[in-house]
Amino acid sequence: MGRGGEPRRVYAYDGELGAAVARAQEGDEAAFAVAYRLVQPGLLGYLRGLVGNDAEDVASDAWLEIARDLGRFKGDGAGFRGWSATIARHRALDHLRRQKVRPRSSALEQDVLDLPGPHSTYDQALESLSTESALELIRGLPRDQAEAVLLRVVVGLDAPAAARVLGKRPGAVRTAAHRGLKRLAKQLGVEGVTEDGPRTLGESK
Repeated sequence: MGRGGEPRRVYAYDGELGAAVARAQEGDEAAFAVAYRLVQPGLLGYLRGLVGNDAEDVASDAWLEIARDLGRFKGDGAGFRGWSATIARHRALDHLRRQKVRPRSSALEQDVLDLPGPHSTYDQALESLSTESALELIRGLPRDQAEAVLLRVVVGLDAPAAARVLGKRPGAVRTAAHRGLKRLAKQLGVEGVTEDGPRTLGESK
């Protein structure tokens, strides 16, 4: 469980990832390849949600920067996923700016930033979809919701880590993810997604 009783989306490979990153920082190229293999699928899914078919190119740029700046990273496997997602996001936004594509505006109202939501929504909303179908639906969400869902579900970050990537409060990320997943669930006809009652999911500021 994460802080405040929130189930942390711990990946089974985070221990292996942390060890690989530590070895890679000492110059072990094979270890860097292991870290790449573990992180790339989630990172690529996140980027597909942001830039579509250009995700591979943006991911390549991101990994060049990750490799260049690896010595500056401090943290564990989960931390490395968050750090790499931050770099990938910057590269994606640079790519969108070069294309002169204006990111979709956020419609998140300040007065409901800290609305709690059931964590079970994630699996309920997406369990019946292929990855490509899910990403296509997620891309149709308002930008703040799409990024929150991608970071929480596809990259697997907890709310505080996703908030650091986005430069927002954890409560805002939880709300955006909840709203996005509620919308996805409605599109998919998933029943009972919001009927679990309010939960306290940790700090909201």
